[in-house]
Amino acid sequence: AMNKEQLITVWKKFTENKDFMLNPDIKKVEMLAEGVLINEKNHGLKYCPCRLMTGDFKRDLLLACPCNFKIQKTWKENGECWCGLFVRK
Repeated sequence: AMNKEQLITVWKKFTENKDFMLNPDIKKVEMLAEGVLINEKNHGLKYCPCRLMTGDFKRDLLLACPCNFKIQKTWKENGECWCGLFVRK
């Protein structure tokens, strides 16, 4: 299983050459990484810790991190993903 530091490294790679980056607040990023890893341990996938799962596997797949946050209102209005993990550069 992945640890917190490895997950954060994966997230950093995910932001390369994109118009967003990881939130510069590393404490927030670490807290979210812990939540995602707890969800993975308890539910089998790296679900976003900020959103409620429905129990419907297909619908809940949309909540796996990183989610498709660019279609969300919070991205359009605030330039960040649902939980503030990714922010506009």
